[in-house]
Amino acid sequence: MRSPEPSPPLLTPAPAAAEAMLPASGPAVWHGAWTTPVMRPSAAPWFETWAEQGFTDQTLRQVVRVHSGGTQVRIRLSNAYGHTPLHLTGATIGRTATSAAVHPDTMRTLRFAGSSSTTVPARGRTVSDPVTLPTEPLEHLTISLYFKEATGPATYHQLSMTTTYRAAGDHHRDLSATAYTDTVQPAYGSWYYLEGVETSGKHRLPRALVAFGDSLTDGFGATIGGNDRYPDLLAQRLLAAGRPRPVLNAGIGSNKLLTDSALGGDAGIARFTRDVLDQPRVGTVIVLMGVNDIQQSDDPAPGARREAAPVTAQQLIDGHRTLIRAAHARGVRAVGATLTPYQGAAGWSAAGEVIRAQVNQWLRTSGEYDTVVDFACALDPDGTGSIREDLHIGDNIHPNPAGYRAMAEAIDLAALGQ
Repeated sequence: MRSPEPSPPLLTPAPAAAEAMLPASGPAVWHGAWTTPVMRPSAAPWFETWAEQGFTDQTLRQVVRVHSGGTQVRIRLSNAYGHTPLHLTGATIGRTATSAAVHPDTMRTLRFAGSSSTTVPARGRTVSDPVTLPTEPLEHLTISLYFKEATGPATYHQLSMTTTYRAAGDHHRDLSATAYTDTVQPAYGSWYYLEGVETSGKHRLPRALVAFGDSLTDGFGATIGGNDRYPDLLAQRLLAAGRPRPVLNAGIGSNKLLTDSALGGDAGIARFTRDVLDQPRVGTVIVLMGVNDIQQSDDPAPGARREAAPVTAQQLIDGHRTLIRAAHARGVRAVGATLTPYQGAAGWSAAGEVIRAQVNQWLRTSGEYDTVVDFACALDPDGTGSIREDLHIGDNIHPNPAGYRAMAEAIDLAALGQ
């Protein structure tokens, strides 16, 4: 299998770039309410997805929880890894009822440059026209996308920990869930083509916080549909503390800081600009990356190359420095997170543990990040070198909901900036 392609350029500029400095009385200021990093379609070795087969005369219904409210909403769609134009026949958005149902009187037709259909260029993206739909932080929205023509393999996000629904034929305007009988089991779920949801309203919110990382940020081990990943719980903490701000999850399971992966997406240093800095009005990023570089020298995707050389602590430190420089160049506060323990996991080794300790020592003492959150201590408070038994899912590497809560509670809210 050939090496994954570099991260493709996006043909439409990020919507935040020209709006971040607009006065309150000027045009609408858009805030990121929800996002997910997109990936090239590939066969997932752990669970089924619809990415490789794509969609023909089918409707997708995808549920997201927004972290900022407003009076208007719009969505971003990505065809970043498509080799042909993507034809979207129709789309709607509304407040989620139960499962795939939508609350009556909240269904809105999404238009693109005034049209109810659109074509997204190969390797490009599009942003919908705004629709009036009052939303509140932590509210669930349902986005329905109908594809009459064959899409080909789908740009997607592999792990959603949220059920995505599929119906045969055109059901994007249905309020009920009756037609949406198809899901993937087990329902780890994926998101397809949907890259972001943005809100705008009367009040300017603090700048967004982006959580950037691998499966520990993406939320493997969280409750399916439970919104208890650490970024979700951090958003809840901020809201409860009277510091509401968007918290955007830019984690990808199996992602590495330095190396592209057929399974885990583009390397962190390659996707950082698109997935963090180009988010609407981003102000802070939390970086938790490096464990996969240490413990996975191969790529577990079927047919992938497996001759990667072992990573060094200095290479990881240099990679983190690349992210810090990029963030600071855009005026973004950079928060580093210590690499969490994984002793007892299949990929652990004594040599890898030395590298993790060296990187964590640099994170804690160098002062190069604006501040540091100690996730390693949150999951291993006694310093045993392993995640505490009640804080992981049984594999010694992925937190359970209690572990994600411990991570969220370890963050000093005042240190996140505004």
